[in-house]
Amino acid sequence: QVQLVESGGGLVQAGGSLRLSCAASGRTFSSYAMGWFRQAPGKERELVARIDRTGGVTYYTDSVKGRFTISRDNAKNMVFLQMNSLKPDDTAVYYCAASLIYTGPYPYWGQGTQVTVSS
Repeated sequence: QVQLVESGGGLVQAGGSLRLSCAASGRTFSSYAMGWFRQAPGKERELVARIDRTGGVTYYTDSVKGRFTISRDNAKNMVFLQMNSLKPDDTAVYYCAASLIYTGPYPYWGQGTQVTVSS
């Protein structure tokens, strides 16, 4: 099992940047694919980006392609989401998640971090 703690959320103006971090517990972090999900008020939770165990394979939902970058540091048990050119539509609670299967499902979740983008 892995425990996840997100950080780095906050309030930013449209066009700005934020970097989310997710710290994972356990000695088997490199066994897990990692994902970033988000949930906006009144909307279903959606996958934003995911990365495989080695960091060599990534996926992005269309709305964030070219603006967001997912990365990981297996030596530090960390996964990151660099978010640039933020838009008000990016406002949501962002969750870090882990799975032994790259395509999911993702059974392990953090508590979430709020990202608010003002226009």
